Amino acid sequence: MDVRRAAAAEEPPEAGGGPDLRHHGDAEVRDDGEKLTDLAVNVRTGTPPGWLRERIAGALEGLAAYPDGRAARAAVAAHHGVPVERVLLTAGAAEAFVLLARALRVRRPVVVHPQFTEPEAALEDAGHAVGRVLLREADGFRLDPALVPPEADLVVVGNPTNPTSVLHPADAVRRLARPGRVLVVDEAFMDAVPGERESLAGRTDVPGLVVLRSLTKTWGLAGLRVGYVLAEPEVVAALERAQPLWPVSSPALVAAQACVSARGVAEAADAAAAVTADREHLVGLLAELGSSGVSVAGLAQGPFVLVRVPGADVVRERLREAGFAVRRGDTFPGLGRDWVRIAVRDRGTSERFTTALRDVLKG
Repeated sequence: MDVRRAAAAEEPPEAGGGPDLRHHGDAEVRDDGEKLTDLAVNVRTGTPPGWLRERIAGALEGLAAYPDGRAARAAVAAHHGVPVERVLLTAGAAEAFVLLARALRVRRPVVVHPQFTEPEAALEDAGHAVGRVLLREADGFRLDPALVPPEADLVVVGNPTNPTSVLHPADAVRRLARPGRVLVVDEAFMDAVPGERESLAGRTDVPGLVVLRSLTKTWGLAGLRVGYVLAEPEVVAALERAQPLWPVSSPALVAAQACVSARGVAEAADAAAAVTADREHLVGLLAELGSSGVSVAGLAQGPFVLVRVPGADVVRERLREAGFAVRRGDTFPGLGRDWVRIAVRDRGTSERFTTALRDVLKG
């Protein structure tokens, strides 16, 4: 093993007292959250849109009947151009991680970090010993497939990755696939990328590929819990057997069908373009604070940015006093106390936030 690989390849989770894998952005805005401008949760503001609310409300008339997911499943399959046997609807991507951990017989799972921590937590809960591959800040947190040990039989990677906002090339992700390995690609934020470039959703030529999608971020449906899995029929069947009966509610099924409709796809594309422009504005404002030690990690391509801020644990508390909540970064393996994740909002909000950040850093 060469020096580079030895430094950044598979590492076991910390024993006793490592990062809190169960901490998520919503914890930053509980209790007194209504008093804060929320930059901690990566859900698009102003959502769900009115037309989607009406569709969901219409489903309430049929709550006496058990949910029937066939129409929504067919709609998702048509959207991605795959057979319905390759689609499984889930109660958000979080349920999919639990199903994968419980249903698949794997011996050497590896999670590529920094990334969303729920996959590792679900694997640990299912009794797996999970290996970690840590990507480096010096490399812009870009994926290097050579860092993943060849014996890994399940690999989890986010694209674009939460919290780094790095969009990995589809070819680099595809190179992680091999016979006998399950490759799980978390594309929860891919619909926030214009054109969904670098997506592997709908690909049927990549062995062992499992793509997870969430409809909660772009559409503001975190409280409804809706997402789906795209995978080989055998994998979908195994995951479905691990699900409880009627796992996705009727309102969530209606929402899924609406979000992949022509109207939904068009609105998501417009939202992705708006997020891109707002993100570039935020990154520019943060660059003006470079003399204070503020720096944006990697090349952000998602609806959030990962930022290094000296003394971030103290800065976060002072920002709360100023009315802003940001996501702490030290609960992500591979990051430390000087990191925060900031959700992309409209330009006015970003300007108010960076003004507050400048004042906190001066004070």
